[in-house]
Amino acid sequence: MTLPRLPRSLMLLIAISAVLALAGTAWSQTKAPPQPQTKAAPTTKCGPDHAILYKRAVTLLDKAEKKLAAKYTAEAKALLKESNSLFTILLKECGPEQKERNLTPQEEQQEQVNKKLAADELAQAERLEKSAAEKLKKSDQVEATQRELSVKYAREAKAESEQAQVRSLRAVIYSLRNQQMIFRFLAK
Repeated sequence: MTLPRLPRSLMLLIAISAVLALAGTAWSQTKAPPQPQTKAAPTTKCGPDHAILYKRAVTLLDKAEKKLAAKYTAEAKALLKESNSLFTILLKECGPEQKERNLTPQEEQQEQVNKKLAADELAQAERLEKSAAEKLKKSDQVEATQRELSVKYAREAKAESEQAQVRSLRAVIYSLRNQQMIFRFLAK
């Protein structure tokens, strides 16, 4: 028995989200070095369109969290992917304004909590994925001789793989909550 290759794409999504969360955090804490003045493309200012993108990203994030709690994993994953892409657009287009804004001490503390929770969820997901892979291997080894035991291992592997996916999605939610906090100035 084999499991779908979904965890690989999920891990890629998580890695991208983690990088974006860390990049956004670094941008909010450092000032950009002075750039020589050139008459290239004018810098875009964050405006009402970006506020709409922010609100949409936050709405999608909230919906994804509710879907995940209701065990609609595939829908939650799709909503998180869309929310992540909106936050990515905001990061690209509102980077200069976002850099100028410093986080409050409470926001910095919440950011650290979210990072820790995301790291914990990812660690748990990795452990579950490893365990699922081992059980799947055991299932394949005993499939010819002990069919019932093979099925038992395969079921356990599938359950652990699903738990790992849920934990990975929770980690993405924590990372995107940091992005939400960083771009909160757009909601005002």
